[in-house]
Amino acid sequence: MLKYSIMPIKELTPKNFPRRLREIPDPPKELFIEGTMPPESHKWLAVVGSRKCTHYGREVTERLISGLAGYPVVIVSGLALGIDALAHRAALDANLPTVAIPGSGLHRSVLHPPSHRALADEIVKAGGALLSEFPPKFPASVWGFPQRNRIMAGLSDAVLIIEAEEKSGTLITSKLATDYNRDVLTVPGSIFSSFSAGPHMLLRLGATPVTSAAQLREALGFKEERDEAKQSALRLACSPEEKKVLALLGSPLPREELIEELGLPIGKANALLSTMELKGLIKEQMGEIRIA
Repeated sequence: MLKYSIMPIKELTPKNFPRRLREIPDPPKELFIEGTMPPESHKWLAVVGSRKCTHYGREVTERLISGLAGYPVVIVSGLALGIDALAHRAALDANLPTVAIPGSGLHRSVLHPPSHRALADEIVKAGGALLSEFPPKFPASVWGFPQRNRIMAGLSDAVLIIEAEEKSGTLITSKLATDYNRDVLTVPGSIFSSFSAGPHMLLRLGATPVTSAAQLREALGFKEERDEAKQSALRLACSPEEKKVLALLGSPLPREELIEELGLPIGKANALLSTMELKGLIKEQMGEIRIA
């Protein structure tokens, strides 16, 4: 038997909606929530993109969101296949709260897509939330997805588009973000890929290009200087492999020597070091890697 939810589903009236959602001209009449609403004082970033994402889109999503670790950011997305699910997963890996807004009700018998029911459970267990304006047992419908997009745009301070074809439902969210006076950010891609057509069109229309985690943090209004409290929070959130890197860097080491000490395959070690550099945990100067 399919379980109902891992936490009670509650109903929110408009007076209890997050402030940003109350500001839009067409807010929902009610919301259903499972889990915990993240702090409104955080920066809320909607991350959306193609359901059939490329390897490039996957890597961009993971790297940009991992670069927000330690910052007060909430990742909002639609629980869909492709970029949406990657955004939620990257947020969980970075210990960032995340809010999923499916195009269905929240009852596990109808939650869409069915393959992401376990991901929905993880989001709730990690302190995030599932939101829907549809009743708990409302099945997914074609018109329900564009309708929920306005909630994603309305909840957020900014919307980040990662891969979308020129005629894509993802671009509905970016148009709504513009209508709601939210910032629209996008990632440039290959001129040979149809999945870059949407972002490149948005760039022509004035969207802010994002090509690094540092640029994303700047677009969200964060200064690059980090205080000790943030650095401590970052280190506490480190994976075992990241902690091993920091332990080895009691004094700066050349990259080749550090990789040898780690005992990992070169590709995996380089990916690990790149992610840590994006997070601001380490930096490379004068041919040596050191703690940032």
